[in-house]
Amino acid sequence: MRKVFVTYKIPEVGLEILREHFEVSVNEKNELLKREEIIGMAKDADALITLLADDIDEKVIDELKNLKIIANYAVGYNNIDVKYAKKKGIMVTNTPDVLTETTADLTWALLMAVSRRIVEADEFVRQGKFEGWRPELLLGDDIFGKTLGIIGFGRIGQAVAKRALGFNMKVIYYSRTKKNEELERNLNATFVSLEELLKKSDFITLHTPLTNETYHLIDKKEFKIIKDGAYLINTSRGAVVNERELVKALKCGKLKGAALDVFENEPKITDELLEMKNVVLAPHIGSASIETRERMAVMVAENVLAALNDRLPPNLVPEQRDLFNNSEN
Repeated sequence: MRKVFVTYKIPEVGLEILREHFEVSVNEKNELLKREEIIGMAKDADALITLLADDIDEKVIDELKNLKIIANYAVGYNNIDVKYAKKKGIMVTNTPDVLTETTADLTWALLMAVSRRIVEADEFVRQGKFEGWRPELLLGDDIFGKTLGIIGFGRIGQAVAKRALGFNMKVIYYSRTKKNEELERNLNATFVSLEELLKKSDFITLHTPLTNETYHLIDKKEFKIIKDGAYLINTSRGAVVNERELVKALKCGKLKGAALDVFENEPKITDELLEMKNVVLAPHIGSASIETRERMAVMVAENVLAALNDRLPPNLVPEQRDLFNNSEN
């Protein structure tokens, strides 16, 4: 019977599908595995189900001799050496499109939390400091009618823009390509350069994948350009922002606040961020709704099921589609 190893327990709905067809082993420890542990525990596996935090490099791929598929339980897959896996004929899949609305919801939760100082207010009340209404108590910034700059205008960026309609916001966006006029009209969104977006936006949200081009997309130069008093919200990838420069921009008051669900050296977080009252921090929970995480588990199971039955997985990563599509012909 074919063997599947899961590096960290995923929702049971996905595991049940896999157990009907394969011998499934799951890391039951409530902690991430080191590379050597993955190699040791998955040595006979035909399929490896991984998290974004698992470093699946050449060594891991070489050691797992029976491997036919690496199924990432995430949209991103920069943790996997896709190029080397392709060279070895190993399929790599992810879970795209499933978390669009959930991540857009969290983006708005973070945006509203940082601008209206919700975390500070909660702490204030819990510490017994609330003694009644005062005109100057925990003043934040309005969202309604402001300018929202969206960097990365794929599905998630567009979902964020759609929610902005209810706040009567002016939406400007920057992406690799300009979207069609009908989409822009429906979302009341205008395509601009990155520089113009940074100069004009009251709120900036990031929704780009992590690539060589987007690494430190927001760096020292960009923080100098950015509108004074703007807010930065990142639910994409931590390394899209130079975290050290972000801290400087917050300390000098260039940025009024930031809300982060991802971090440059995750799970390590820059110490200064932990101490700042004008920063809201979340532990990478963009897709953390019960419904979304269960759908992701089903997608992973379907990808593995297809690959181990000599079919093309529905969510093969784009870099591999030419190789495996051709092999099916």
